[in-house]
Amino acid sequence: MSVLEALRRDAGIRARRAGGWLVARSGDEVARLAYRPWQDDPYPVYARLRRGGELGRSRTGIRAATGYRICDEILRDRRFGVQFTDGDVGGTRGLGFPPEHQPRPSLLQLDPPAHTRLRAVAHACFTATKVAGYRPMVERITERLLAAAATRDDFDLMADFAAPLPISVICELLGVPDVDTGRFAHYGRVLTTALGGVRSRRHADDIVEATTALDGVLERLIAERTEAPGDDVISALVRAAGADRLSADEVLATAELLLVAGFETTTHLIGNGVHALLRRPDQWAALVADPELAPAVVTEALRFDPPVQFTQRIVQERLELRGEALDPDTMVLILLGSANRDPEVFEDPDRFDLGRSRAVDPLAFGSGIHYCLGALLARLEGEVAFAALPRVLPRLEAAGAPRRGDSPVIRGFRSLPVRSRPVRRPSASKPAAAPGRG
Repeated sequence: MSVLEALRRDAGIRARRAGGWLVARSGDEVARLAYRPWQDDPYPVYARLRRGGELGRSRTGIRAATGYRICDEILRDRRFGVQFTDGDVGGTRGLGFPPEHQPRPSLLQLDPPAHTRLRAVAHACFTATKVAGYRPMVERITERLLAAAATRDDFDLMADFAAPLPISVICELLGVPDVDTGRFAHYGRVLTTALGGVRSRRHADDIVEATTALDGVLERLIAERTEAPGDDVISALVRAAGADRLSADEVLATAELLLVAGFETTTHLIGNGVHALLRRPDQWAALVADPELAPAVVTEALRFDPPVQFTQRIVQERLELRGEALDPDTMVLILLGSANRDPEVFEDPDRFDLGRSRAVDPLAFGSGIHYCLGALLARLEGEVAFAALPRVLPRLEAAGAPRRGDSPVIRGFRSLPVRSRPVRRPSASKPAAAPGRG
């Protein structure tokens, strides 16, 4: 790309961002979800959108599903897909990437039949039986990380526990050697910011750089597993390619998706859950008293502050929804964060409550054919983490201001400072002094 072409691309990206900001400033609630300060706390925006009806509208042409029932309905409806009718995969052409670096299609950006074929291959590694067998590994990694954290008075929950745990787990499953959790966490942060669109030429370059680095790691592993397959997930993908079920590009795209999606959302499930618990000392105390509440913590954290705030669907054929006609290629945002605070489904939805009825599952992992492939693994990692934390660090508390990430789609923290005050244990009683003489 020439310097002139790069400058033109950068100018186009900035113009789109500036235009969106003006729309947001003018009061467009849907547009506000992509910009600060609204994305720092999107829940008041969601509440205003819900009061306006189940299907919100932006002046940009985007629609937004706001309630639990309509979100679940759209996610299950095959008349909605993730591709535009002209073949644009997931709308990536409009994100601002240079032509030579358009994102590689993965499960997230494909409709049937390609999606069905790829998912069938990947799903075999994440069945309930397979995931249950991963528990000892997850527990081993959890104990190692918490033992290290327990030696320090202050630490960063994100850098020292919430990110290294799922990164170590997914890298072990994929067979990635010599894991540098800090480096992979950086790649994950950069790539997930792309879900909200490219903000500048520098941002696009950072995404390309992270993708290129991950591709290099995965391409070497794929080559090694082609020569000497093992029991890991990449070997399973390579065997599928050998049976003509996947192309070489699909193996790489699926491995990259499993790697990044396999840790980024779980990282923020743990971080968001701990943050909510520490802001509700009564709920943290309940967990300390009964670590078997860990599954309830996972479910309530997914409902109260889900890592994935929204996804999107594209209308595939002219249809009517809630009395409104929608044309093909209309984009509809599925506001998962709003659905999970819908007062018609969840009583007192703005309250973090471990005693809440679990009769209705939150939509944090989506629904329908694109339901999160790693949902069972994420729940397992969360349950192990939330059972171990109160046992090892029962006096955990906040130790400073947290720092949020900057993606409007993936909600979580870059940094979450905490401290663990030492537990006072009763000292051994001293023997009584002998009575004095005289």
